[in-house]
Amino acid sequence: MVALRLSRAGRPAVQLRRLLVAAASAGTGFLLLSCLGYALNQPGSADAATLRLAWCTVPLAATVYLALAVARTDPGTRPRPGLSAVGLGPGRLMAVSALTTALSCTLGSLLALLVFLLLRGDLTGMPFDGAAADVLAADRPLPAPAALTLLTLPPALASATVVLALRPKDPLPATPAHHRYGRFGAYGSMARETFGAYARFGARFDARFGRQNGSDGEPPGAQPAGSRAAGAAPDPGQGGTPPAPDGATAPEPPTPDADRTDLGGQPPDDAPVGFPWGVALLATGLTAQAYAGRSALAVLTGWLLTASGLVLAAPGLTHLCGRLLQSTRPGALRLLAGRVLMTEATRIGRPLGVVCAVASAGLARTTPYTGSGPAFGPLTTFATLFVAGCTVATLLTAAVETRQCRAGTTAALLRLGAPASMLRAAAALRAAALLAVFGPLTLGVAALAALPVAR
Repeated sequence: MVALRLSRAGRPAVQLRRLLVAAASAGTGFLLLSCLGYALNQPGSADAATLRLAWCTVPLAATVYLALAVARTDPGTRPRPGLSAVGLGPGRLMAVSALTTALSCTLGSLLALLVFLLLRGDLTGMPFDGAAADVLAADRPLPAPAALTLLTLPPALASATVVLALRPKDPLPATPAHHRYGRFGAYGSMARETFGAYARFGARFDARFGRQNGSDGEPPGAQPAGSRAAGAAPDPGQGGTPPAPDGATAPEPPTPDADRTDLGGQPPDDAPVGFPWGVALLATGLTAQAYAGRSALAVLTGWLLTASGLVLAAPGLTHLCGRLLQSTRPGALRLLAGRVLMTEATRIGRPLGVVCAVASAGLARTTPYTGSGPAFGPLTTFATLFVAGCTVATLLTAAVETRQCRAGTTAALLRLGAPASMLRAAAALRAAALLAVFGPLTLGVAALAALPVAR
């Protein structure tokens, strides 16, 4: 009931993203049912039916990835102050998000079943003069258990992925904190001692005993006015920042960078991990496609390895784009654009890697057949367009998530007087830098993947 109310209370943009998840689930369910129809129509070709079902893992993965991206940007299931008091803690909100995803995907699966039955002629007459009768095995009875099993795959996998990705994290740091001890085992002394500091006469007496700055006449309970300026630590029991001797306000202690807790507790200056593994998987996938020959299963394996390598290497390339934008005396525009790319490298890079993999696979598939007419059937064309649409929708949803995470920083820049035109120019500069890097990469991977087939 809570998931229903949170789903109904969403804005139109949120409802549109949920409808996209339902449409993606409907497309995947229809492709799965089409594989079932092919197996019913040709019972003797079990290998071809298994291969078609294996190729359906690609649209299924695209649907699950889109559902995860939409769940991340759902404002109704985002932890907010006060929700834990009414029983909606992080764990309950995660369950609500998974249930919302399951409802959207279930709606899509039911829509896929309805369209499939309409095209088979089970509900009304045969549409399109029976053009889809051979493909969907209209003259054979549809096994209900097999159809329901295939239709439950998108909701089950999407919900499980949302649960694993959005589960509450341990608030404690991943690595145990190393406590530092000062002189004679004093806990919490973070000041660095120089060589010979302990041997200096009178250098380690407390300021309240009048041993610093020559204030020998002060009583033990008094504190000289210049003791704060001499470097004595402020009293932890007092609030606020004490005034300096000249009446000015002393500088406050530095606050930790808020961006360092994002992206899995990774500092924005460090490159995302996984780039070497991505390059290795990319090379392995291209090698597998080169030696695959006419084996469709080997081609699928090589393409999956290539796509995995691009997804792993894309965050590192995005981080590199940010560093290149900030090189050679950057101004405010390039510094802002590069810093955002470095901070959001993982969040932006992974969907970019998926888009690059899908685009390179599409180009490699169409390049060898440019002179011999269309090589795609209706279901293959639908699957190709479907996967491309899901990846583009996932990339746009990740951009929305990035904008939501930078809302506080953008508001602070606007309060400081930064013009809105500069923020738009920084966004355009980031898009141009990413296109300049990932465009040639996509073309290069497509050309290398198409070389064995063209030869």
